[in-house]
Amino acid sequence: MALKLKERGVKRLAAAYLTASAHLDAFFLSPGAYLIATKWWILGKRVRAHGQFAPLLSKSPKAYSLWAMKQGRVVFEGCSYADQFPITAFVDVKDDASEADLSATAQCLAREGISAFWIGSKETPSVLSAASRVDWNDRPGLMVLSPGDTLLNGAASRYRHWMAKNPAARVIYADDDIMANHRRDKPHFKPDWNAELYGHFDFLSGSCILRPSYEDLEAVSLLPNWVASLTSRLVAASAPLHLPEILHHRRQRPRPKLPVQPVHIQSGLPTVSVIVPTRNRVDLLRTCLEGLGKVTYPDTEVIVMDNDSDEPETIRFLNKLSQSGTKVISHPGHFNYSAINNHGVSAATGHFICLLNNDIEMLDADWLAVLATQATRKEVGAVGAQLLYPDGRVQHAGVVIGVGNAAGHAHRFLKPDDEGYFFRHRLPQFTTAVTAACLVVQKDKFLAVGGLNEQEFPVAFNDVDLCLKLNERGWQSFYEPRATLIHHESVSRGFDRDPVGAARFASELAALKRLWGTDWRFDPFHHPQLSRASEQFAVAF
Repeated sequence: MALKLKERGVKRLAAAYLTASAHLDAFFLSPGAYLIATKWWILGKRVRAHGQFAPLLSKSPKAYSLWAMKQGRVVFEGCSYADQFPITAFVDVKDDASEADLSATAQCLAREGISAFWIGSKETPSVLSAASRVDWNDRPGLMVLSPGDTLLNGAASRYRHWMAKNPAARVIYADDDIMANHRRDKPHFKPDWNAELYGHFDFLSGSCILRPSYEDLEAVSLLPNWVASLTSRLVAASAPLHLPEILHHRRQRPRPKLPVQPVHIQSGLPTVSVIVPTRNRVDLLRTCLEGLGKVTYPDTEVIVMDNDSDEPETIRFLNKLSQSGTKVISHPGHFNYSAINNHGVSAATGHFICLLNNDIEMLDADWLAVLATQATRKEVGAVGAQLLYPDGRVQHAGVVIGVGNAAGHAHRFLKPDDEGYFFRHRLPQFTTAVTAACLVVQKDKFLAVGGLNEQEFPVAFNDVDLCLKLNERGWQSFYEPRATLIHHESVSRGFDRDPVGAARFASELAALKRLWGTDWRFDPFHHPQLSRASEQFAVAF
């Protein structure tokens, strides 16, 4: 008992030291941001403080060590499936493999009870020579590793457990980190299966169990990158399963394919109706409409929804627009973003709907065609662009459910060229939601889910609610960074800091939590081990 208490005391001291070190690192890395976060903590704004501390602390080299310490020693129960679900490892030996790396992998596989073949060695020169020594009739698990890669103790048992629960699965993948100088670093807490992201970033190869046939191996055996080719072949057969635990310690991992190749814009795109709500601020509206006039889109219908503009210059501009053929529709009364846009959709004749804020500034001419091309896909619902603040930092790169126990913009405040979280803000991918500040969706899909919810979400979270309704129908939200625009966020309306606005927002937040369970829900494209306080995919500790 005394020994256990002593161990606990040592552990608490170590955790306190790592926590203090992480805070010190955060301060020296970003002193201004750290002091602002501290100010909010002192003022009792704990949610806001957590949201600002989390990405700062995650940049410290101590952050992952602290996370691992708090996780404690992971012990997996013994698995009784070893005979029914054997695992074989092919170790892809490279020319630069050291004896230490070879030894580390060999010892790990022996500990886990995994038989190994060393591809490229004298004993096993090729993929097929190894494959010919394995009985593939019962689809055993195949783990492809590189020298220096190791596994968490009991990882094989964990994989076998999942193989037993999902016997038809062709690919089961886990999370991983980098092991360098006997120190764990750079954890990758991966999303649940995201086919679009995988097309730009191979986050499976080398950290998964594959269940190929001999014919699968035969088909890829002579390809230079046979591991990735085999993984892709099996992914095409069935969607992979995600085991959301770090089981792999890797020497290195594949990097995203950057820059992302341009979108092949679909020919013959049908009409898109662009709906622009506005109230006064003719300078913003003029810039927005001038950008729309330059888009390289074959057929657009612009609908300006006027919500009680009363500035003479704005009224003159709207009258001139109307006379020139642009639809200008009056929507009087209190600002209700959902009602205004639903009204606009009812007057729209286009196949696509583009919801567009009047404070959007265009950077190029093909953004609308890019978004519409993605929106033509049968599995896609709402498509959102990458939005930047006027200073060039990321304002929107998809929406994550559960951040702040509500919803938050992914990767906010990163610079576009930053690495961020595995360059996710630079890669096209499925997301749980996107912002309606710039959103394209097929009109029929929009109407099928009842459009925007005017009663529960007049101003905030209406886009999140729309996307979640579309997702439920099998029309997944999609983030497309190859369409990039500037968003002068809420410039025309301002922010709701008055008592009435605050009460309305509180009501909308309560509705979001009630309808979609954001107090407890984890976004499948985020991760339970990433902080719910941070929009920048920071490790939770």
